Amino acid sequence: MPPIFGVLFDGIAYGMLLFLLSVGLSVTLGMMNFVNLAHCSFAMLGGYVTVTLMNMLGWPFFATLPAAFIAGAAASIALERVLFRRFYNASDLEQCLLTIGIVFVSIAAAAYIYGTDQQPVQLPAFLRGSIVFAGLNFAVYRLFLIATALIITIVLVGALEMTRFGAQVRAAVNNQRMARGLGIDVDMLFAITFALGSGLAGLGGALAIYLVGLDPSFAFTYLIYVLIVVSVGGLGSIGGSLAAAMLLGVSDIAGKYYVPAAGSILIYLVMTVLIILRPAGIFGRR
Repeated sequence: MPPIFGVLFDGIAYGMLLFLLSVGLSVTLGMMNFVNLAHCSFAMLGGYVTVTLMNMLGWPFFATLPAAFIAGAAASIALERVLFRRFYNASDLEQCLLTIGIVFVSIAAAAYIYGTDQQPVQLPAFLRGSIVFAGLNFAVYRLFLIATALIITIVLVGALEMTRFGAQVRAAVNNQRMARGLGIDVDMLFAITFALGSGLAGLGGALAIYLVGLDPSFAFTYLIYVLIVVSVGGLGSIGGSLAAAMLLGVSDIAGKYYVPAAGSILIYLVMTVLIILRPAGIFGRR
């Protein structure tokens, strides 16, 4: 097979990683209209939980993944009740200032506790190998990332589009007063939605360590990519986020492979073109 297929595979795998990191923000920003720039801080928390449990307590990799999800969800519930809930009706600027402040605090805390070095993680042996097909090596861990992202997509779409919970969330977003009048606990719905989005960020952060590393700058570095995926995919569109993540992931990997001198800016050029052509995002509704 031509080398282009190997580039496509690596790009899709990287795109799936971006999707895992960004899908939670797509849910909270698109459905709750809350600008949460601290989203990748929850991803970083999930990553450090995995590193701590594996390297200090000897937990197996797969056992740390639920813990990373729970850590991100629990942290978001605490912040939602103490801070975020007070800013649901605030301006976008106020929400940005609040959440970017949380990013600074999280980075400082991570640097103080873990230092500024990259944190290693040891995957199980069966995830470190590769499968040879048609002359190309397909890394098993990348295949695992692709399968995980597809499963999460199916579960999320089913939960938000085909269940009573999803209907209640959409109703609460569209008209809070009417939803409360119908007996819907809007505050609880928003707390659950926030926990779900941040828990997925924690899971994504844990899964990202092996491919991209983990250090205190993670919360800022990947916030940029996450915002690109959400804006290109369209607010509140899980399918749009998936399509945008794969497109941007392939563009980024292909640019670095074929045009290494300018490969790092290709993802921004693709974003600019797509936003010009589709200001609301690929599958955006507004």
